[in-house]
Amino acid sequence: MKTIILLTLSNIFMTFAWYGHLKTLSGRPIMVAILASWGIAFFEYTLMVPANRYGYGQFTLPQLKVMQEIITMVIFAIFVYTYMKQELKLDFLWAGLCLVGAAYFMFRGGVAVR
Repeated sequence: MKTIILLTLSNIFMTFAWYGHLKTLSGRPIMVAILASWGIAFFEYTLMVPANRYGYGQFTLPQLKVMQEIITMVIFAIFVYTYMKQELKLDFLWAGLCLVGAAYFMFRGGVAVR
């Protein structure tokens, strides 16, 4: 559970670092947006690195990656709708369902290919 919480918090920071400047700093020079994003990304990394360290013993690396992508899509959907005030289209749901399929294949315990 610790991994999922840290990944979620990390993705909140990541989403604001990558996209928050589009709303709040659009009239400022690009260098201001870059520096602000780097400052926010610092906190993302202070959460992402421990999340991966804690999770690596419980999950495989591909499982961690797919879990992170699913969390990213959920956080991004909330961000787009609440912070950016944009509509979510049905295509976002279809993309999310594709990630559910990816999670199924990552966690079903299939045979490793060597």
